[in-house]
Amino acid sequence: MPSNIIRRRPTSASPTARGVNTFSGDVWADPLHNTANTKINYVHFNPGARSHWHTHEHGQLLVVVAGAGWICDRGSSPRRIVTGDVIWADAGTTHWHGGDDASFVCHLAVSHGVTTWHEEVSREDYAAKIGV
Repeated sequence: MPSNIIRRRPTSASPTARGVNTFSGDVWADPLHNTANTKINYVHFNPGARSHWHTHEHGQLLVVVAGAGWICDRGSSPRRIVTGDVIWADAGTTHWHGGDDASFVCHLAVSHGVTTWHEEVSREDYAAKIGV
């Protein structure tokens, strides 16, 4: 019996792209649906890679689909994320997320409204926060 494609990537989606200006380390984004109000992407973080600090106008939903990593709200301790976790970042919450030093992480990210990018999470801050 042949394999069947159940769902095909929309032809209007951009190709997989390497994150450069808003990420540290090797990060790849695979867009599924991007409009002015909603962006849906699979985001793949290599070990140690992470987003810069950022906020979402109307919040962000993350679904961890593979690997393990971290999410951290500004002013809070980082929290471990693993395959199967579902995370909601409230509108206006400044946060970062990414892989840990021993694992990649891939999540489905559904971002609502405008994303405002802030400064990079430094290597020293990243290592100190997770006790590396």
